[in-house]
Amino acid sequence: MEPKIDTIIRDVIASYRDETSRCKDGVCTDGNCVVHNSEGVQTIIANGASRISAGIGVSDKGALTSDLSRYIDHTLLKPEATIDDIRKLCEEAKQFHFTSVCIHPSYVPFCARALSGTDVKVCTVVGFPLGATSKEAKAAETGQALKDGAQEIDMVINVGMLKSGEYEYVKDDVFRVVRTAHRAGAIVKVIIETALLTDEEKVKACLLSKWAAADFVKTSTGFSKGGATSGDIRLMRKVVGSTMGVKASGGVRSREDAEEMVASGATRIGASASVKIVGGNGPGTSDDY
Repeated sequence: MEPKIDTIIRDVIASYRDETSRCKDGVCTDGNCVVHNSEGVQTIIANGASRISAGIGVSDKGALTSDLSRYIDHTLLKPEATIDDIRKLCEEAKQFHFTSVCIHPSYVPFCARALSGTDVKVCTVVGFPLGATSKEAKAAETGQALKDGAQEIDMVINVGMLKSGEYEYVKDDVFRVVRTAHRAGAIVKVIIETALLTDEEKVKACLLSKWAAADFVKTSTGFSKGGATSGDIRLMRKVVGSTMGVKASGGVRSREDAEEMVASGATRIGASASVKIVGGNGPGTSDDY
């Protein structure tokens, strides 16, 4: 680990908990959040801000509005997904101009062909969903996905190694994927699986991902005990600052869910209910992927 890690963790956690305590049960105690100071937010926007970071509970009733489609990775990671399912995913992504489709590596060549010439990127997963494969396997999997046409890689951190205190292993695990991806001009999102971590471990995972030059940190695979929470998004944003993206994934099923995540600091949303979220006529789904 980098020097002074314990000090960094202590300061981040303390600051995060202090900010969290300012808004309780929907009531802001200092008037400095986007829900209870909408005029102030509009002034900030008028002065040139492109994004506002907010606390928990912000909805479309508040000052924050956004075109959610460009935040979304349209996701289908069910093990039973068929080619026809993936074809439909790509068609929906093109129709609603989602940022990417997120699919298993075996479907990358199909999606690369289906989305060629569009504004939709191809995202795939590496070391998914457990993150326990070797560093070498993850790097090789990344290289193959890039050859097949992937432009974004969502890799799973080695949770067991993190919890064991093997920080250099975890950082190198991430770095090998990042190095391979960046050579091809692709970006990397690191899934830290927040449901399995303490707040302190979430901070460590985010710092290690940042030090390994990853582009995003991401909450969840959707295959574990829980998914994204606005509190976790706020903590992750607090750790990585403005230099990295934060992706909320797992359990984001409605427009309100998505807006809350964006308001809390997310710059990307992973969802299978994407059409429902943006107000389309699709049936949506309750899946967490």
